[in-house]
Amino acid sequence: MYVRWDRKQEKERKMTQESTQASSSDRVRIPDGLYEGYIFDLDGTIYLGDELLPGAKRLILELRERGKKVVFLSNNPTKDPEMYSERLTRLGLPPPKEETVNTVVTMTQWLLHNHPHATVFPIAEEPLKNALQAAGVKMSEKPEDIDIVIASYDRGFEYRKLQIAFDAIWFHKRAILVTTNPDRYCPFPGGRGEPDAAAIVGAIEACTGMKCQVNVGKPDPIMLETIMDMVGLNASECIMTGDRLYTEIRMALDAGMPSAVVLTGETTTEMLAAESEENKPEYVLDRIDRLIPRKIWDELGWTEVEG
Repeated sequence: MYVRWDRKQEKERKMTQESTQASSSDRVRIPDGLYEGYIFDLDGTIYLGDELLPGAKRLILELRERGKKVVFLSNNPTKDPEMYSERLTRLGLPPPKEETVNTVVTMTQWLLHNHPHATVFPIAEEPLKNALQAAGVKMSEKPEDIDIVIASYDRGFEYRKLQIAFDAIWFHKRAILVTTNPDRYCPFPGGRGEPDAAAIVGAIEACTGMKCQVNVGKPDPIMLETIMDMVGLNASECIMTGDRLYTEIRMALDAGMPSAVVLTGETTTEMLAAESEENKPEYVLDRIDRLIPRKIWDELGWTEVEG
């Protein structure tokens, strides 16, 4: 009886050890060298709420000191690049204007390049509307005149806007549906969040029976193409870092760009372990400054406690 119990315990111990070893491979895997370009998601990666995440400041400052290209990107269209720059400045990381790209930029650029004469109906907040107006994009709320309905992150969404989109797409059979980003929700500190653009897309698709045709945010290559044009580098020379597997990491994987998921936002070790290998990034970081290889950490005298 004692021997049988001992063997059972040993078997369970080995199974636990193997499980731990397997899951540990999904915990921390860090680069052993530097890249020429670093592309960062913002929410859940560089900051959360009104605070920088651990290691973010010294990482960005060190990369800039070494002459690396740094770009911040976000799917959030409720702010324009200047707002992001102001926020990063308040947090001690003042960026040049060209370091920040979000879906306000990519939507405006996509329209100008692909539909310069279209009349659009933006279900959106002021930053996107202002950018479209400044770029000379024609806007209207008359369903019979609308060529493109833009479903965006809109905290002023109401039935009136849904009716206009419905009439333009379903009744007049004139407009197509596009979106700034496919995010289901925007994360908040403390584990909360609020509905994002995917909720608006879902409402329009449900009543019209028409699918969204274009997404200009992560993970669509439109956003990455915009960034690559800005930095003048190849995808293989850069690394994408973010907290969501299905947006920034997916975009990097599709483009053949090295990627790192940071476990300070949406993705957890359990979520990562459940993914197939082809959906996993090369690197897994418990904090953003793990992008700096261990050898350089030691040279700089860095520890987990920032001094």
